[in-house]
Amino acid sequence: MNMEHLDVIIIGAGISGIGAGCHLTMTSPDQTFAVLEGRENLGGTWDLFKYPGIRSDSDMYTFGYAFRPWTEGRDIASADSILKYLKETAETYGVDKKIRYGHKVGKANWNSTENKWIVDILPADGRKGFQMSCNFLQTCMGYYNYEHGYLPKFKGYNTYKGTLVHPQAWPEDLNYTDKKVLVIGSGATAITLVPSMTDKAAHVTMLQRSPTYVFTRPAEDKIAKFLKRIFPMRLAYRLVRAKNVLLNIYMFNKARRHPDKVREFLRDMTKDELGDSVDVDVHFNPSYDPWDQRLCLIPDSDLFNVLKDGSASIITDHIETFTKTGVTLKSGEKIEADIIIPATGLDVQFFGGIDLCVDGKKIEPGDLVNYKGMMFSGIPNLAAVFGYTNASWTLKADLTSGYVARLVNYMKKHNYNVVTPVLDGTPMQTEPIVGLQSGYLLRKIDALPKQGDRLPWRNPENYLKDYKRIRWGKIDDGVLSFK
Repeated sequence: MNMEHLDVIIIGAGISGIGAGCHLTMTSPDQTFAVLEGRENLGGTWDLFKYPGIRSDSDMYTFGYAFRPWTEGRDIASADSILKYLKETAETYGVDKKIRYGHKVGKANWNSTENKWIVDILPADGRKGFQMSCNFLQTCMGYYNYEHGYLPKFKGYNTYKGTLVHPQAWPEDLNYTDKKVLVIGSGATAITLVPSMTDKAAHVTMLQRSPTYVFTRPAEDKIAKFLKRIFPMRLAYRLVRAKNVLLNIYMFNKARRHPDKVREFLRDMTKDELGDSVDVDVHFNPSYDPWDQRLCLIPDSDLFNVLKDGSASIITDHIETFTKTGVTLKSGEKIEADIIIPATGLDVQFFGGIDLCVDGKKIEPGDLVNYKGMMFSGIPNLAAVFGYTNASWTLKADLTSGYVARLVNYMKKHNYNVVTPVLDGTPMQTEPIVGLQSGYLLRKIDALPKQGDRLPWRNPENYLKDYKRIRWGKIDDGVLSFK
């Protein structure tokens, strides 16, 4: 049986993979490609997670694609709304017909003799595995393990006799009506879950080991609403998108230059919301500076509202041990719970856990130096989408996929078969590719690629800088080696 060969293989049919397919369709219509998806549905994160209230933690004007406006009113959108947007986008650009469901990739090996990637497919239906090949490989698999999240080694964890629910494996039939619910964690998942469960639960307790910076904003942008009334939708979308990009960059840079002022601003905002109902300095005043870890969004003050009305409470303490009926804290306090939800973070995984090899030698992501935040030193014909950690993921995903489409067109025009970012041997300091100090990243920091101390090996995490160099920069920049 002949092996199927394509110009490009995209791995993953989430927001990044669908965007990558759209860019190839728009910019490189003569390039053959397929999107390989291990699961049976598109959507990635937005189809995988099913917990109550799941939503974006970025505005949809920047989390949506640059080429397809977000038209719904609420720009802090539910997972269902985002999934609908992704399905409609895939259908509009014909990418839905390019997706191969149940095609889990186990390994991809670059063959230098034949100048192509050989991709091992593990069918979900139990069929015998098979191989496909491509000229260029683009991974769009996010940055975390889809099989399971991160779970700390809690003392006595297995002694608990109530219901344990992991956000990444939420049971559709979970009944929490009139139940006492304990949510462990302080990140985006916990902050989303708590206000979303108070309508049915007897009480919801949020237990955090340490505080997180939070900020609130309306779920519907009033400026966007006004602009959409007076301008055509596409123009209004671009204007709001530009506003939000600039505002985010301004706030991030201010946090870096004047962390004390931003800390005070966030503390005062939280105090104004909560008044004396919650001790802000205990529960919302982290020890680290703003944007050392990602800020958590509270749309329409939903978490603050349930803390004020008493349907939820927050505790900052460490778990000493699980018990049969709940947990005991290091302070000695006992929390009884019918349901415990460990919202304790993601298990970071680069390249989606695929074994990537060059001529049979396995690639270790931690040994690589990133090029323009998407390609890697010494690795031919490979790009990986890794979105922003200090802004909307899709801003960088869009730039990356647009660049890949330009790159494969350039190679075809000039009859090149291979492109490889090459370090020139000049000494260069390296550091982790991400600057955040979030626990889920620090746990796997050695397994992530590095960045250098200068462009194009440095990842500036700034959309305006990236837009200039990635969207408009020369393809043949003297760093990429073509043959």
